[in-house]
Amino acid sequence: MLSKLDDLSEYDRRRPMTPTGTNLLGLVKHLAGLEYGYLGESFGHPAEETLSWIEDGSIWEGADMWAKPDETSEYIISLYRRACAHSDRVIAALDLEAPGSVPHWPEDRRKTTLGAMLIRMVAETAQHAGHADIVRELIDGRGGPDQDGIDEATWREYVAKVRAAADAFAPSPEPQP
Repeated sequence: MLSKLDDLSEYDRRRPMTPTGTNLLGLVKHLAGLEYGYLGESFGHPAEETLSWIEDGSIWEGADMWAKPDETSEYIISLYRRACAHSDRVIAALDLEAPGSVPHWPEDRRKTTLGAMLIRMVAETAQHAGHADIVRELIDGRGGPDQDGIDEATWREYVAKVRAAADAFAPSPEPQP
């Protein structure tokens, strides 16, 4: 996840790249909060630090999905690393059947286990890492590591094939009267 921030300016790490405002630093911030919440607080191991967007309730307005001007990249990156280390300690201390409860989930679905939350966290991380791949590509054209070493001409040919396949289904222009 953090590799998607490599070699980018502070601006590029923060700028919204989708109509809904998705940005790289916000994705990392969001995952830090999930690590602390799902793999910490839910099992009686709250974070040793407070997260301002949780404390003030602005998380419900999306404040965990972007970095405020006073939240530096260094802060968000180190927050994510601390949250992951905290999760690792909780995982090491508990077994997979350890009971937990997610306070903000509906009451009838709140109860869970560490095993179930590990699956949830893997899914969350994979989903947001995929978002990060796309956002990074929108910023500078850099795809994931499986695309390294492919020259620009090869990419142009590939994209032309994809475009031609899509164009076969493009709507016909309306006839002019």
